[in-house]
Amino acid sequence: MKLVILDRDGVINHDSDQFIKSPAEWQPIPGSLEAIARLNQADYRVVVATNQSGIGRGLFDMPTLNAIHDKMHKACAMAGARIDAVFFCPHTADSRCHCRKPNPGMLEEIAARYNLKLTGVPVIGDSLRDLQPAAELGARPYLVLTGKGRKTQAAGGLPEGTPVFADLASVVAELLRPVPLD
Repeated sequence: MKLVILDRDGVINHDSDQFIKSPAEWQPIPGSLEAIARLNQADYRVVVATNQSGIGRGLFDMPTLNAIHDKMHKACAMAGARIDAVFFCPHTADSRCHCRKPNPGMLEEIAARYNLKLTGVPVIGDSLRDLQPAAELGARPYLVLTGKGRKTQAAGGLPEGTPVFADLASVVAELLRPVPLD
């Protein structure tokens, strides 16, 4: 099985320093939904792994998060795309849970749920905390410059060999580029 793991805010949709707290605030980044559709067409399963500490902070509740994800799934469907599953951590940073990125728990749960090792699996994010657990578990981290990506790149400290791309669409173009025959 081919799998790609995406962060949500800043990769699929525009991010906000005030959190995405309602379906109205969820707006896709141009080209992101079409990129997911291209992955689906190439037989990739697309899974989202997202920290959602707004729940733990009391900024929104589970029905609101479900409504945001419902909007995301419907927008994907309109673009011919499908997200197979959404994994999220509702905890705040001070909870010290194992599932909150940069801890590896959420990615470990994805691996267990799909019964596979994450070795070489593309994990696409816009922050260091998206990339660190990927590198720790042998997955292949990719940084996009959308969302917090430019700040992340400027701060440095990326896992060794992390490729940097303008956006999700450009990562997907690279992942799906035909391999030349020798």
